[in-house]
Amino acid sequence: MGRKPTIDRRELARLVAEGMNVQDLAAHFGVSESGVLQAKRAAGLAKPMLDHSRAVPWKLAREHSQSGPATNLRNLSAAAQGKPPAAERLNTALRWAQRLVDAGLDVRYDAAEGFSEIPAAPAGSHVAAVLAAARKALEAR
Repeated sequence: MGRKPTIDRRELARLVAEGMNVQDLAAHFGVSESGVLQAKRAAGLAKPMLDHSRAVPWKLAREHSQSGPATNLRNLSAAAQGKPPAAERLNTALRWAQRLVDAGLDVRYDAAEGFSEIPAAPAGSHVAAVLAAARKALEAR
């Protein structure tokens, strides 16, 4: 049984900076792609993951995770965190949220039924808050 291959952090940093992809890094170091990703995280070379828990505060059923409302809320969340999605995705999310706000609507989520539109609470709507955060970040750019 041989010794496990190790990844030299300096060489990893150099190759990542040169633009080498995960597949090529795995082949270069003789490890799995998962091993490369773990090494990148450990070396601080991985891009931080966005946290969409404020925009999508529900535990979504698998069949609802890629629905229009879930996707639009995540895209608005990405924009609010300074990493807006592609322009067409962002525009779709902005138009969807603005339509709801203009109509005095919000969304609710039920694991059995999925998303539905409901009248916004007098104190404000979840969609309006997510939209406002996205617009604030986009205006600051």
